[in-house]
Amino acid sequence: MSRIRELTKGLLRENPTLVLVIGLCPTLAITTNLWNAVGMGLSATFVLVMSNVIISAFRRFFPRSIRMPCFIVVIATFTTIVQMVLAGFFPALNEALGIFIPLIVVNCIIMARAEAFASKRGVLDSALDGIGMGLGFTMAIIVISAIREVLGSWSLFGVPITDGGFAPAQIVVQAPGAFVVLGCVIAASAFVQAARKESRRAALASEEYRARESARPRPERRPAAEGASQPGGA
Repeated sequence: MSRIRELTKGLLRENPTLVLVIGLCPTLAITTNLWNAVGMGLSATFVLVMSNVIISAFRRFFPRSIRMPCFIVVIATFTTIVQMVLAGFFPALNEALGIFIPLIVVNCIIMARAEAFASKRGVLDSALDGIGMGLGFTMAIIVISAIREVLGSWSLFGVPITDGGFAPAQIVVQAPGAFVVLGCVIAASAFVQAARKESRRAALASEEYRARESARPRPERRPAAEGASQPGGA
C-alpha cells in the first residue's frame, strides 16, 4: 500500500504544480498548445524517472559536499538524450519548446525529487516517485493547456473546433492569461482536496460515533413480576 501511495501522491495530494507550486516556468510558458504540454510532460517525466533511478542507485558514491553538482550531471545526461531525440524525430515540437527543454536540467521538480527523495530512498521507490510526480506534472500542464488553447485559440491540438461561431479570448494564450488560468486550476484543485478531506473527516466521525454507541452499556431489563401477569390473583 505504501508503494501505491508513492506512485499516486504526485497526482493530487502532492502534485508538483498544483500543490507544491514548483516548476512554474515551463507551466506558464509552453501551455498554449496541447502538443507542447504532452511533449514537455513526457520529456520531464522521462528525465525525472531516469535521474531518480540513477541517483538512488549510486547515492552512496556521491560525496556529500558535491552532491548537487553530481545530481546536475546525471540530470543533464538524460536531458541531452531527450533533446537529441526531439531534434531528430520531432523537430517542430523541439522548436516549439525551445529553451525549456535544456532548462529541464535545472527544473525545480527534478532537482527537488533528487535531493529530497532519490538520494535517501531505494531504487524502486525512487522510480515510483518519479513516475507519480512526472504524471502529476504532465496532467497539470495538459489541463492548463487545454483551457488556454480552447479559450484562446478555439482549437485542440492545433485543430479548430468549429469553423467560426466563437471569438477566442487571445489574452488567455498570452502571459497574463497563463497566470489567471494557473490560479483558477490551483483553486479548483484546492477545493477538490478540501472536499475530499471533509468527506473523510465526516466518515471517520460517523465511524467513531457508531463505535461509541455500540460500546455504550445498555440498561438491563428486569423480568416482570409473576403476579403482574395474573390479574386478580391473590
